[in-house]
This record gives sequence, C-alpha cells and structure tokens, in this order.
Amino acid sequence: MLSEKSTATVRATLPAVGAAIGTITERFYERLFAAHPELLRDLFNRGNQAAGLQKQALAGSMAAFATHLVDRPEDRPEVMLTRIANKHASLGVTADQYKVVHRHLFAAIAEVLGEAATPEATEAWDEVYWLMANALIAFEARLYEEQGVLAGDVWREWTVAGRIEETADCATFRLRPADGAPTPVFRAGQYVSVQVELADCARQIRQYSLSSAPGSELRSITVKRVQGDPDGEVSGHLHAHVREGDRLRVSAPYGDLVLDTSRDAGGAPLLLASAGIGCTPMLSLLEQLAATGHRAPVTVVHADRSPAEHPLRDDHAALTAKLPDAAAHFWYETPEPGHPADRTGLVDLTTLPVPPGTRAYLCGPLPFMRAVRTQLLAKGVAAADIHYEVFGPDLWLPQD
Repeated sequence: MLSEKSTATVRATLPAVGAAIGTITERFYERLFAAHPELLRDLFNRGNQAAGLQKQALAGSMAAFATHLVDRPEDRPEVMLTRIANKHASLGVTADQYKVVHRHLFAAIAEVLGEAATPEATEAWDEVYWLMANALIAFEARLYEEQGVLAGDVWREWTVAGRIEETADCATFRLRPADGAPTPVFRAGQYVSVQVELADCARQIRQYSLSSAPGSELRSITVKRVQGDPDGEVSGHLHAHVREGDRLRVSAPYGDLVLDTSRDAGGAPLLLASAGIGCTPMLSLLEQLAATGHRAPVTVVHADRSPAEHPLRDDHAALTAKLPDAAAHFWYETPEPGHPADRTGLVDLTTLPVPPGTRAYLCGPLPFMRAVRTQLLAKGVAAADIHYEVFGPDLWLPQD
C-alpha cells in the first residue's frame, strides 16, 4: 500500500508524469541499452523496440499501476501483475535486473521532468516503483518455484522431432527434451519462450503458445512467419533454418490464459475466440476440455483471412467435435464458395447465442480482441470472466 504522504504526491504529479511518460520511457531505453547493449541483443525484442511497442507497454503499465494505487489503495492490479510476471519468468528475469531498471528509469525521469522532479516527487515515485517491482519479484519467485527451477534458470535444450507445414506462412515444430528426460507438464493455454542465435550473434527471444495436449509426449509450437517492416527475426529464422533433428533453446512454460479448474471444470459455459495464429492456445484448451470430459456448452469462434490461411484448421474443427455440446464458428474475409454469408468478414456475435455465466478466453490481434470483448460485454458476459493473451507487448491496459 502506498503511504499517505506519497499518495498525495503521486496524485498531484500524475498528470505531469503521465503527459511525459512516453518521453521518459524513450530516454529510459536509450540509457539502458547504452549501458547494457547485451540486453537489447539477447533479452529485449529488437522488433518491438524499433516499432516503439515496448515503450508504449512500459508507459501504460507504469501509469496504470500508479493510478490503481491512488484510486484503489486497498488492493493491487493482480491481473496486470500476473500477466507481466509470467512474461518475465519466461524470459528468465531476475530480481537484480529491477535495480538496473530503477537506476536508468529514474535518471530518465530526472532528465525529462527537470525541476519538476523534486525530492518529494522522486521519493513518492520511487515508492511506486518498488511496490510494483517487489510485487513482480514475489510473483516471479513463486512461478520459478512452481517450475522447480532457480530464478532465471528457465532454459533447456529441446530437439525438433518433426516439422509440419500448416499453411504457406505457418509451421508446427514438435519438440522433445534433448536430454531424454520426461517431458515436463504444462497447463493448457500456456506458452514458452524460444531463443535462437541469429547471423549477427544476437540471441533473440520470442514467445509461442503450446498447441499440444498438456500430457502429450511431444510439445508443439506453431510459428507464423512475421512479414512486414521489419520482418520477424526469430520467426524468419525458424522457418528458414530449423529442421527435424535440430535443437532449440526453450524456456519452462508460463502464461495465465488457463482454465479456472475450480469453475470451468465444474460445468461453466465457455467461449474460445481467436484470430490468426491466436488459435494455438485454443487448441490446447480444447484438448484439455476433451480429456477432462467437459460437458457444458463450448462456443468456438475463429477469424482469419481465408480457409487456406487458417492454421491448424482441421484440428480446430476436430477437437471441437470431440466435445458433446460444442460448436465451431469460423469467419473468413475471403471465404470458399458456399461459406455462410453471416460468417463472412469480421466476427459478429449478434446472432450467436452466449449462455448466461459464460467465461471467455481470447487470443489474437488487439483490435480483434477489443471488438469481441465489446460484443461479449453487450451480451451480458461479466468483464471479470473475459480473459485474454497478447502476443508481444501488452498494449491493452493503457487503451482499455
């Protein structure tokens, strides 16, 4: 809980800090990478840095956390903290790195705010920072303990046991532990980080959802080749260079887009909505529901450009069909002849029945998830029952 003195100071300075937060985070990253170039090379996503996405996510999370402390001092933004902690754990972030971040962040604050960064304001925001940092450190410690690893020691060598070309731009890599040890368990909906060494010797990391069943002997990740300006470094490397028999450095599984076993297993109606490569965690969730005998209604929604670009389309439909009370609804912008007109274009849930008490799980581009969430709220789904996973920096909170 933020102290009474700091609460008053943060409330008074939040407009000024909020107005400058974009510049502060930009200067922070410039300072951080000048002092520690290895972090940009081997930890941070260079594509997101170039596009400014990580800066936006950091600014949004800082502002959201401070606002929450001031407006709701009796609790913490647990959902936001949990999501950030899972991403950090998948990267092997350690407590000492928060000290490094603090040093360069507060130097950036002093530089950008100038005289406005008074000792009183700096002390108050220092308290905000360490409340957030220590909460994340505690979350991450528990996540490491759950996986039976030391803090930061999340990496393990895996052998590519098979590769399947799903679409022109998506490939599935089936993995087994390189040391021959049993495959560790994971929770349906979780992801892993994959680290590859690129031509310039950088060791870049990306997260990919596990699309296989939680108890399967092999783990599967389906990777979409990112094409744009710039092209995806890691996805491009995996598509161009990784074949059966090669090895990958893969983290322990993390992520909070998982079924609430105390509620979902008890028969709650579910809605699983995805777009593009966001279908991957949904397949794992469907595998779990089928394995546990889920009998309540399950509505499966997916959006894609065309059937040919829908990764794992047959699996998506087949796993839905395994459930006794489930239906799949696929929307395509460019459908095949005979595809229903009301399933053409963008997802529209107007005519789709959504039972009372439905819990929804979303994964896909942010505009898609925002649109689906808005429609679900209009249909009476509680905001607390809508869960989501973001590929890349989480820009949801600052705009939601």
